[in-house]
Amino acid sequence: MPNNSLPTLSLQTFRQGSSTQRQEFVNTLGQALETVGFFALEHHGIDAQLIQSAYGAAADFFTLPDTTKQKYEHPEIHRQRGFTRFGQEHAKDSNAPDLKEFWHVGREEEFANPWPQEVPQFQPAMAQLYRQLELCAAQLLKACALYLDLPESFFDQEATQGKSILRVLHYPPLPKAVPTSGLRAAPHEDINLITLLCEATGPGLELLQTDGSWLAIEALPGQIIVDTGDMLQALSNGVFRSTTHRVVNADIHNTRRFSLPFFMHPRPDFDLTPLPNCVKRTGGRPKFPAQTAQQYLQQRLQEIGLAQNPGRC
Repeated sequence: MPNNSLPTLSLQTFRQGSSTQRQEFVNTLGQALETVGFFALEHHGIDAQLIQSAYGAAADFFTLPDTTKQKYEHPEIHRQRGFTRFGQEHAKDSNAPDLKEFWHVGREEEFANPWPQEVPQFQPAMAQLYRQLELCAAQLLKACALYLDLPESFFDQEATQGKSILRVLHYPPLPKAVPTSGLRAAPHEDINLITLLCEATGPGLELLQTDGSWLAIEALPGQIIVDTGDMLQALSNGVFRSTTHRVVNADIHNTRRFSLPFFMHPRPDFDLTPLPNCVKRTGGRPKFPAQTAQQYLQQRLQEIGLAQNPGRC
């Protein structure tokens, strides 16, 4: 059953509301990311039919033979575009591969997006969805900036010139003999600034609560789930909380699950050093190291199996 315990916000309030309503939105968003690390978003402007079209295109692509899908793998760019095969990625500090495969869409300015010729509807659906999610994420980052007592435009350049990724996720039907340690997505935190998660095609998402228990989360129709990533947690010196979450296996082994998370990443040279006002707000000492977004991204890609560690043979 869907869980309705997450704070719920309407983006329309921030876009079109009065100054008082906008401030209430900022406060509610900030408190949600500070205490829970997650919230549900309504009236976000993402076309519901477009999301369904994207899921349809995803289903068509992931039904293709493995040999066809693997034509679109690009390990030379750390799999930041195109297809990543089943079992390639694993959570940080986990030796068990996640039970998933996926496709990455990103900005054309950095790397050209390969598009599956076998599924002609894939490109227009994913490219349009990327643009809509990017616009939505940019608005949410404005609210984040205001909550941190920063100029509203603080993240604008990151939102329009960053390395954001739309991940098209497929969790295939589970094999009859699933390793006891195998999960569709083992416990992890997101790398980026914020994540926008379109309504998935099935349950499974859970977040770790402060008492150590897991809370099942499922977006209601028309909602998007939003969470804090590690980069925003570091920049805010822990004001915003990057919450551990996972995707558990389905009770019925022959079911597929699709998901469409959008990872909002800043520019590679963006400085993640904790902001002085956030350091002051959290006790006066930096809790995170000085580093750029690219340095942190490279580290994490190595930790989860998407980039080769130069220190290993």
